[in-house]
Amino acid sequence: VALLTLSSSFTGRNGYALAEEAPPADTVDISDIQVSSTLPEDAETYEFEAEVHRMLDIVVNSLYQNKDVFLRELISNASDALDKIRFLAISKPELMGGKPELEVKIEYDAEKKTLTVRDSGIGMTHDDLVKNLGTVARSGTTKFMEAMAEGSADIGMIGKFGVGFYSTFLVADRVTVASKHPSSDTQYLWESLNGESSFKIAEDPRGDTLGRGTEITLHLKEDCEE
Repeated sequence: VALLTLSSSFTGRNGYALAEEAPPADTVDISDIQVSSTLPEDAETYEFEAEVHRMLDIVVNSLYQNKDVFLRELISNASDALDKIRFLAISKPELMGGKPELEVKIEYDAEKKTLTVRDSGIGMTHDDLVKNLGTVARSGTTKFMEAMAEGSADIGMIGKFGVGFYSTFLVADRVTVASKHPSSDTQYLWESLNGESSFKIAEDPRGDTLGRGTEITLHLKEDCEE
């Protein structure tokens, strides 16, 4: 298992002060319970908002060659999450919850064929996951599809429209998101399969493994493992 840690100082802003190889974290890998099983049977199922679903079709069927754009987008989103908790903690230091580290960890497991991006940012509640990852179309969703149709944008520009998360489906058969927000006592899982029109959400059976933040695990397609 290869692990890269990107650290951000609490007083810094935008970007990371350190990038170094780090030993594997002593945490439970989401892929341990996801490779051969699905979310718990009581998981809630939601349909993607129509515009989001249409955009996903574009992404999934794209012949765009520079598929590593997804990593740039995930790191960018993680950086935003770190900035948000840093800003909120100025007036509410208790949000840090005894976890002062602000960092992003990137882990690749060749045996399980997964890539995980884990941050210690603000995290998401159950409702945040429902809203932010599928049921509410951002204005950028429509603008991105219009720009694609006009030929003024390609998949590599997806982040500029605020919907970079969905670029994960360029390389993944399945995407699993675990997230824990400081205001919630529960860590939740979000999952969707490539090509599906829906996603599922459930309480994470592992409990609170993050403390705070978000963990995105990509179960890579066979032709994207390198």
